[in-house]
Amino acid sequence: MKRCEWVKQDEPLYVEYHDKEWGIPVYDDQHLFEMLCLEGAQAGLSWWTILQKREGYRAAFDQFDASKIILYTEDKLQELSQDSRIVRNKLKIASVVTNAQAFLRIQEKYDSFSDYIWRFVDHQPIINEWSSIADVPATTEISERMSKQLKKDGFKFVGNTICYAFMQATGMVNDHVVDCFCRSEGSDDENR
Repeated sequence: MKRCEWVKQDEPLYVEYHDKEWGIPVYDDQHLFEMLCLEGAQAGLSWWTILQKREGYRAAFDQFDASKIILYTEDKLQELSQDSRIVRNKLKIASVVTNAQAFLRIQEKYDSFSDYIWRFVDHQPIINEWSSIADVPATTEISERMSKQLKKDGFKFVGNTICYAFMQATGMVNDHVVDCFCRSEGSDDENR
């Protein structure tokens, strides 16, 4: 079975993420918020590092419930900075609180974060035709626009590259290479 080259074939967690999540459209607000926070946590690190800590992140950050996260105190942030289940970078930890505040403002303004974020791709996944992982860009004009708007709206750790990785992870962009078995399956699967 042919998969995208970046997948660690001997790591079941990586295989499952690639096969059942990456490139599949996500419309659930809470899941979108989680992925935005996790992609931000990845900055300067590998996705494999974050994927291995994902369950720890969910436990540490109240399953990414923004209404709980905005209530975090300095004591809670200090506690999180000692939590080995997550990346213990104080700026990244604080950004989750900042992003929760921005996320809730967006929900109030646009009725849902999903409507807000999916407008960057006209509410339709972009299906690319890459023959090799080397062809896949790290950024695009759309991810640049998204990054600028997210920053303007108060989000942190949402640079251009992070935004493009977020778009890939949430199926706004399908970047499975053409000979990957997920290429055709993921293009129209809306299981979230």
